[in-house]
Amino acid sequence: MSVIPQQPVPRQSAPQQLPTTYLPQIDQEVAAGPQPRRQTSGVRIGDALSLVGAVLAALALAAVLSSQIAPIRGFLAFFLVTYVLFLAIYAVLVRLDESASVVVDRIVAVLVQSGAFVLVLALTSVLSYTVIRGHRAVAHSNLFTHDMTTTGPLDPLTSGGVGHAIVGTLIQISIALAITIPLGITAALFLTEVPGRFSRFVRTIVEAMTALPSIVAGLFILSSFILVLGFDKSGLAAGLAITVMMLPIMIRAADVVFRLVPSTLKEASLGLGAGQFRTVLNVVLPSARSGLTTAIILATARGIGETSPVLLTAGFTASMNTDPFKGPMVSLPLAVFEFVKSPEPTMVARGFGTAVVLMLLVLILFVAARVLGAQDVAKRARRKQRRTAVRDRVTATPSPTSPRSSDA
Repeated sequence: MSVIPQQPVPRQSAPQQLPTTYLPQIDQEVAAGPQPRRQTSGVRIGDALSLVGAVLAALALAAVLSSQIAPIRGFLAFFLVTYVLFLAIYAVLVRLDESASVVVDRIVAVLVQSGAFVLVLALTSVLSYTVIRGHRAVAHSNLFTHDMTTTGPLDPLTSGGVGHAIVGTLIQISIALAITIPLGITAALFLTEVPGRFSRFVRTIVEAMTALPSIVAGLFILSSFILVLGFDKSGLAAGLAITVMMLPIMIRAADVVFRLVPSTLKEASLGLGAGQFRTVLNVVLPSARSGLTTAIILATARGIGETSPVLLTAGFTASMNTDPFKGPMVSLPLAVFEFVKSPEPTMVARGFGTAVVLMLLVLILFVAARVLGAQDVAKRARRKQRRTAVRDRVTATPSPTSPRSSDA
């Protein structure tokens, strides 16, 4: 019997320990306990108390100054002194707990929010005052449908209206838009796509026309279209005067929109073999559709409320006139001007009611333009896909008179 020699069993070495990373900062945080929660948004109690305390202290200090030291006359002067004191006191209170950069940030935030509040307050006050003065006239439906043919200054608000002015405004602004939109978009495309000396000259002329007084536009149409060419005052003349005011706004806004179109899209279209005309038609214009809608809104807002050009070129009439080529045609701004300058309270109320109608018309046009401008390329593509899917389902559904159904 042979004995098999036993092989020695190798000794297992102790497992090597991996080196550990020592993070003293983490150890200190763990030893110190949980950190307090940091607030990154919202308003802290300390900030709110500093703001309220600065307001109260500014009011008290301004009251002491106005009554004991330097007399301050008028609400506006008292408000300005109080506001300056508020900024100074608020900066000191914030500096007690924060750094100088935080103080500058808080003061700038207060200035920006104060400016926004003043703008909203001014807009609200104008709208509220107009609605309050004109609500008695707007309450009667005849204001929207009747004209002033058989109505005098002493007649009540239940008689007469500004239906002829509404129709005249729509006709005149339609004439202006029919000229402004194609001409303004074409000029903006020329400035963007065809750079050169002449384009710089055109841009200079457009920027100069932006600051053109409205009365000058009316005088230009009056001297050239009415006095030299011999045409009468009409809705067409008023539309041309409004066009002079709207065109530079339209060109500048459309120029900015076309510059925002990415150049990579144009380069991709040109690289695929498309010409400049096809690139502009299929790439630039669809990409800038929403921006062009905004440009049209800005131009319409400038032209629809103009009074001076219309006063010199449209004439005034109390009856309905739907022919822009013959006879005077009144608009809503011109009707407001004529009504408000009357000494009769009913005519003044009718004028403020006409102003309310003008604001409602502008609001309706603005909402309609925003709805149409929101239809971008992606939404139109999805709508087209849905229509195609519905058409395919209708086509695939067998009709009751089909041969397959008759065989069944």
